[in-house]
Amino acid sequence: MPDRAPQPVDRQLPTDEARELLSLVRDIAQREIAPKAAEEEDASRFPREVFTLLSDSGLLGLPYDTEYGGGEQPYEVYLQVLEELATARLTVGLGVSVHTLAAYGLARFGTKEQQAAHLPAMLGGGLLGAYCLSEPAAGSDAASLRTKAVRNGDSWVIDGTKSWITHGGIADFYTVMARTGADGPRGITAFLVPGDAEGLSAAAPEKKMGMKGSPTAQIHFDGVRVGDDRRLGEEGQGFTIALSSLDAGRLGIAACAIGLAQAALDEAVAYAAGRQQFGRPIGDFQGLRFLIADMATRIEAGRALYLAAARLRDAGRPFSKQAAMAKLHCTDAAMKVTTDAVQILGGYGYTADFPVERYMREAKVLQIVEGTNQIQRLVIGRHLLGPESR
Repeated sequence: MPDRAPQPVDRQLPTDEARELLSLVRDIAQREIAPKAAEEEDASRFPREVFTLLSDSGLLGLPYDTEYGGGEQPYEVYLQVLEELATARLTVGLGVSVHTLAAYGLARFGTKEQQAAHLPAMLGGGLLGAYCLSEPAAGSDAASLRTKAVRNGDSWVIDGTKSWITHGGIADFYTVMARTGADGPRGITAFLVPGDAEGLSAAAPEKKMGMKGSPTAQIHFDGVRVGDDRRLGEEGQGFTIALSSLDAGRLGIAACAIGLAQAALDEAVAYAAGRQQFGRPIGDFQGLRFLIADMATRIEAGRALYLAAARLRDAGRPFSKQAAMAKLHCTDAAMKVTTDAVQILGGYGYTADFPVERYMREAKVLQIVEGTNQIQRLVIGRHLLGPESR
């Protein structure tokens, strides 16, 4: 089959600086990320050197203040960077999104002293972050978490287990939600915990159906002591910090989902243009053309939805409902588009010789992480109808 290079996405960007930034990201993605993606995913290898390169290039702190080493880019631009990275390899795009999520609590709720002490290394110093909210018995019902932090003088002692932690065991810092008070959301406080803290350990990484290069593991806290200067926000403010973080993080997942779907569409279009059956390319057949048209439409609609939510956020307007809608639509679209890409490639699509089978396996987790799509529907319903009757 002839080599058919995918066409770059026609992006609407607000500034020349943003256009240059996306060009840099696309170059890094094509040279340093995409060529090794299949081999490294198959070997369950995390590309730490890629994250060092991204940090050195100023790409791990894009939405944060330049005062602390960030890029001070609007979310409209940052999310399109994530999309480009996820198109090359979801492990990288999602990893940047998780790192940004882990830095959010400090950047948004930390004191000036805390930000000056920690943000520069987190945003441009090569560090990698993780976000610890979920627990073995507290997933969608995150407010029921049981990891405890008990004050001891001017320190806190943390005990408990967090689960499904992206970058678990390899992160340099963890943003951790722990119970410091009564049951329920008002008894939760956020802490910034160093990855090498005494008493912190990681279980063996989970064996997953996709994203094998991105380690996901339980994190155990056994008498982990952190100073009160590592408490983020006020006591009892942790659940508010968590929800605010997730609103922004869900947009990151939406952008990554569209990047993955775009990769699947590019592969399907190239295959349909080159594969001959009955004396002509299979892309000439109406059934396939309609399928590809639907795939492209879902992607464009998802991109417009996450960008609309990002622009609300950039304008300082409420965007929680739109973030849930974007996460819901974009991840469902990724699942559908990647499944259809496998169908277009037929038997070849079911083999590891082509990447679409990996894309389909990877797409599934996006419907689960940072709030399942059932939770997104609850969030949207509450915005439209108010809380459920009890």
